[in-house]
Amino acid sequence: MDKKHFPAGPAGDLWRSRPTRARINKAVGQHAAGRDKTEALHMATDTPSVSTTRKQATDLRSARWFGPADLRSFGHRSRAMQMGYSPEEWQGKPIIAIINTWSDLQPCHSHFKQRVDDVKRGILMAGGFPVELPALSVSESYVKPTTMMYRNMLAMETEELLRSHPVDGAVLMGGCDKTTPGLLLGATSMNIPAVFLPAGPMLRGNFQGKFLGSGSDSWKYWDELRAGKITDQEWLGVEGGIARSYGTCMTMGTASTMTAIAEAVGMVLPGGSSVPAADAGHIRLASESGRRIVEMVWEDLTPRRIQTRPAFENAIAVAMAMGCSTNAIIHLIAMARRANCDIGLDDFEKASRRVPVIGNVRPTGSAYLMEDFYYAGGIRGLMSQMRGHLHLDCLTVSGKTLGENIEGAKVFNDDVIRPLDRPIYGEGSLAVLKGNLAPDGCVIKPAAMDQRFLRHSGPALVFDDYPSMKKAVDDETLDITADHVLVLRNAGPQGGPGMPEWGMLPMPKKLLKEGHRDMLRISDARMSGTSYGACVLHVAPESYVGGPLALLRTGDIVTMDVDARSIRMEVSDEELARRRAEWVAPAVRFERGYGWVFTKHIQQANEGCDFDFLRTDFGAPVSEPVIY
Repeated sequence: MDKKHFPAGPAGDLWRSRPTRARINKAVGQHAAGRDKTEALHMATDTPSVSTTRKQATDLRSARWFGPADLRSFGHRSRAMQMGYSPEEWQGKPIIAIINTWSDLQPCHSHFKQRVDDVKRGILMAGGFPVELPALSVSESYVKPTTMMYRNMLAMETEELLRSHPVDGAVLMGGCDKTTPGLLLGATSMNIPAVFLPAGPMLRGNFQGKFLGSGSDSWKYWDELRAGKITDQEWLGVEGGIARSYGTCMTMGTASTMTAIAEAVGMVLPGGSSVPAADAGHIRLASESGRRIVEMVWEDLTPRRIQTRPAFENAIAVAMAMGCSTNAIIHLIAMARRANCDIGLDDFEKASRRVPVIGNVRPTGSAYLMEDFYYAGGIRGLMSQMRGHLHLDCLTVSGKTLGENIEGAKVFNDDVIRPLDRPIYGEGSLAVLKGNLAPDGCVIKPAAMDQRFLRHSGPALVFDDYPSMKKAVDDETLDITADHVLVLRNAGPQGGPGMPEWGMLPMPKKLLKEGHRDMLRISDARMSGTSYGACVLHVAPESYVGGPLALLRTGDIVTMDVDARSIRMEVSDEELARRRAEWVAPAVRFERGYGWVFTKHIQQANEGCDFDFLRTDFGAPVSEPVIY
């Protein structure tokens, strides 16, 4: 190695010493051994290109902190030694950040306290130096008013943790709904080598000899309790049996949707997105992720070399085929735009028309859960069934293309993962609707609803807030029929605030007792990926900022036609203009703190709900921190 890259003075003498130089050369040589230096890698283009060079130890980003012969670097080295580390442990090695979203109030990630040690083991095996950096847990179960308020906070924290610390690469530990996009948004903006480690789905729930699906069966049995069909004691049995291990929801909710998307876009090791949290294979995946990230640093394999437009098109296609959560649209748009790829609602609509649902997993599917999906062949099996809908030459964190990753993959139960000619639904999981009620679009999940509502007209029953809506639907004397359209507004990105998962509006108790289990419901809110029903969501622009939903009145006729991808209120333009002139904007929600920042800068659902100032095209790129 060229001595001119090392600093002068005592510290430089240490770095230039024969034992240290030998260790560095050995480490670099071990990483290069047996590898083809002309291995195909993605650059910032849509096709793989060839990398002919590998990083040297002196090229490591962390060398800026530890290498120079100055007082500041002396402080960095002495503080590392203060923690009990010898120079031999970090010199010439990639320093790998493990961004860990574990917390005592994050049941989906409760095993991360142990898994982080498995990741560290892999990093050490590959010749790296692991450092754990805790990050916001964003627990879907506990964080209020909604975790969507804090996805962008996690993204900012991740980006700044990686930028401000002496790290060369990162393992991102997440899985609960907003942690996957939050971590990936931050890592993409920072753009150092990163691999995502999914938390994995929990085991199947059990109750009275039946398998329970988290979320989906909660809504189902809650309606049965309200309708008087089950007892309070039976409800307690559901409560104790529905979530019986660590891990994320085992239905095809937002968690499993987003980890599958992370793998389809190339940021998870092959097959890793569907490994159950409690399976020993998950421990091996953690260690493998640790080993692989070290090699990715030497290859300089960064997120933006992986996350191209074709990669995001793969993610959309896979999401449609899996029966994905409606939240996929918001997160994928934000993720793509952070990678400088202009993905929008039209891309989802195109995929919806051509990619059928072949993942027979609740709530879109009828019987199976993520554990069944994994043992039926998992994400690799599903992608092998839909090869014709994928760009197989996209690079992934494995260093291989997507096509290579799924080579030899098999499906072991073709009722869980269907062939394309025998789907569970003939079009994709989601449909994008537009019209005078939602000029910038809204979304519905046609495969998970009563099909008689695919084309429907009915009078609106409108509520301006959740408490008044909840009180009304529990009133058994409510003047409502199954043909009515239940509407909740002021529940969007600013109105919620944070666009809470209120969109699966509760069925009115009166209708439940009459035997109804679905009706058309509309809101500018989101809903859990574990939810189902004829729920129109993400109406944009939202009512809180004066979107047309704010002008809808009780009794107005609302018409939806999913096949035509249209939704409208049967109100004349002249009448809407009159109502617009009378509309009064709601009072400001926040006058300080994070909530103030959120409402000033949050974008609408069709734009991904990112902060405007975090978008890639907002200002010049942020430079590396100065070190004096």
